[in-house]
Amino acid sequence: MLYYAMTTLYVLVCLVLMLVVLLQQGKGGDIASAFGGGASQAAFGARSGATVLTRATAILAGLFMVGALVLGTINMRGPGSVLRGRVPAAAEPAAETTPAPEAAPVAPAPEGTPVEVPEQP
Repeated sequence: MLYYAMTTLYVLVCLVLMLVVLLQQGKGGDIASAFGGGASQAAFGARSGATVLTRATAILAGLFMVGALVLGTINMRGPGSVLRGRVPAAAEPAAETTPAPEAAPVAPAPEGTPVEVPEQP
């Protein structure tokens, strides 16, 4: 039950994070500013103050990372390791079978004689 609640919350965080990132205004403006044609002398453009959208992005990104770790931990069942792989469940012993009866050796027939093949039951 907890796993499904966390998964639902995680999907909502992902959707809101996508929406917040898409709502933000680009910092470059146009292609000329990427190659030094912009009016700003700063290395990465003019620094603007942190807006509500940038703060929301930081918080949602943190929730995204923590949620991924929590869901990965909750989903792990039984003892196991990422490096060793999961420990396989105890296998049931196979039912014993009786071996097939061995056929008696047959001497080769002389050349030119017809060979009869016995029918198998």
